[in-house]
Amino acid sequence: MHNIHDQRLLIIDFGSQYTQLIARRVRECGVYCEIHPFDIDNSFVKDFAPRGIILSGGPETVTEGQTPRIPDAVLSCEVPVLGICYGMQALASQLGGQVATSNRREFGHANIEARQDSTLLDALALAPGHPVDVWMSHGDKVTEVPEGFVVTAGTDSAPVAAMEHAEKPIFGVQFHPEVTHTRLGGELLAKFAKTICGCDGDWTPANIVEDAIQQVRAQVGEDRVILGLSGGVDSSVVAALLSRAIGDQLTCIFVDNGLLRKGERDEVERAFSTAAGIGNVLPLDIRTVAAEEEFLSRLTSVEDPEDKRKIIGATFIDVFQAEAGRISGEQDAEHSIKWLAQGTIYPDVIESAASKYGKAHVIKSHHNVGGLPERMHMGLVEPLRELFKDEVRQIGLHLGLPRSLVFRHPFPGPGLGVRILGEVKKSYADVLREADAIFIEELRAADLYDQVSQAFAVYLPVKSVGVVGDARRYEHVIALRAVETVDFMTARSARLPYEFIERVSNRIINEIAAVSRVVYDVSSKPPATIEWE
Repeated sequence: MHNIHDQRLLIIDFGSQYTQLIARRVRECGVYCEIHPFDIDNSFVKDFAPRGIILSGGPETVTEGQTPRIPDAVLSCEVPVLGICYGMQALASQLGGQVATSNRREFGHANIEARQDSTLLDALALAPGHPVDVWMSHGDKVTEVPEGFVVTAGTDSAPVAAMEHAEKPIFGVQFHPEVTHTRLGGELLAKFAKTICGCDGDWTPANIVEDAIQQVRAQVGEDRVILGLSGGVDSSVVAALLSRAIGDQLTCIFVDNGLLRKGERDEVERAFSTAAGIGNVLPLDIRTVAAEEEFLSRLTSVEDPEDKRKIIGATFIDVFQAEAGRISGEQDAEHSIKWLAQGTIYPDVIESAASKYGKAHVIKSHHNVGGLPERMHMGLVEPLRELFKDEVRQIGLHLGLPRSLVFRHPFPGPGLGVRILGEVKKSYADVLREADAIFIEELRAADLYDQVSQAFAVYLPVKSVGVVGDARRYEHVIALRAVETVDFMTARSARLPYEFIERVSNRIINEIAAVSRVVYDVSSKPPATIEWE
């Protein structure tokens, strides 16, 4: 079999909120692809040697002069090209067609109707007299297609909803096939990637795992590797993958910072370090560092969320570095630790390689061990850096990890430190741990845990009067948060049954003396964020 990266598509990013969805849909049909900003050099396009190119949507308008344009190397290449929304408008504009601002913006569901037979649109089962429901999001419209192109679909307000070249494999669609609201949109992208671009579909969990194992073995040889194991999905999959690849050359460090969920330390130690380990790749050599006192002492009197994140991140580095030094000291020079493994995933890579055209605002710092390799003089092993979160989960299952671990809800790097609003104290963390455990336990019991994307409790630094029995209680407030989301870029509060929320509230107040009131957060993202800090 050829290398699974050889048959690949290039996705040119014009800033759409859906760009990562395009890549995920392409990969779901078994084809590898990468996202790169529109202002890449022409030489990059040539060296990348894609089987096909997809141009994403974007928030700009091609009717103005200084907005993003398609690289010349894309327009002159001989491989199939698919423009989506802004990508189609840019194709039309740069190839000699006309684009104008629409007097009626289309956002949401729309029905497209066939205008002519199409090599691409037959994947949607589009035919004369049989309109197809798609998702639109645009303010401009193509008014005249370039020479050599034909109109293959339209709507009342967008006469050119799809176009394609009569002879060359160049296509444009005004709608978004990557979103689930477009019926059979995934099939359209699969038709482009596999039939039109000629990719075989070898990007599968089994092949990804085998390729990653070979790459890790080639990279580290006989050297030793350390990994910060948190018990989260990414680090757990890295641990399982490296265990399969290099066995006892791997040592995992688990830092108990006092800001973990209830029972998390015991769960991680039991799952990863016993003979009854996970799948067929464990147990692991795992070292647990009890560092609660060090973390909490550094957080004394600190209330600002950014300051807390930075302190927790810096403390983690210090603790991790000290333990790594002890482990290295146990080895002779020839067998000292030379590599650090991290659970970096593809969205992290995309965000750090954003277009020079514009930078996103920093909403909050992300906690990881970035910067650690320079301080520790180690090489970096990142076997998941090409994968989206859903792909990480799939290879986790392939490696034999249990679904309860692979599909657990996300947990922030700073842990409970950013779910305790204001100053972090041990007593607050202990109360929050219990409340959070009750919430998660009830979600699982009601078969609701897997129906929400993320759920947790938050400790609020305000007190409220309550009555328990005949006694007055003046204690703190717990907020419950549960959201539904596809990509965590946008989210809405989960519509949990009122009776369920009431049951969780009663349990928390009755079982935890330090809580007098429970509230439920109904904010959406945006304008709110999922986490409170």
